[in-house]
Amino acid sequence: MELDPQSVDQLVLVISNAPDELLAKRIAHIAVEKGLAACVNLGEPTLSMYMWQDKLDSAKEVPITFKTTGARVLELMDHIKATHPYEVPEILVLPVIAGLDDYVQWVKDCTKAS
Repeated sequence: MELDPQSVDQLVLVISNAPDELLAKRIAHIAVEKGLAACVNLGEPTLSMYMWQDKLDSAKEVPITFKTTGARVLELMDHIKATHPYEVPEILVLPVIAGLDDYVQWVKDCTKAS
């Protein structure tokens, strides 16, 4: 399934993280307030291990999961990039292949562009 950035009917999950809970809350709050996501879940801080500039590195990060539509995902990605301190923040978009009809409709209603 390809992302259709014009689709108000395609639901997606956007996965990211933040270096601390305060920033994660800020990113989430603005995303929901602007209708870029219907709901955002912040996970417990976790240790991430990764290669960066040819060195093994690690950091405690707060996982963030956004529920949105294809029509809002590019704007949401821009918001995350603009707010995030990392040079290359994690932003992954995953398709939703099925969901409870009422919940799916709620996400669509919450993310309608004004």
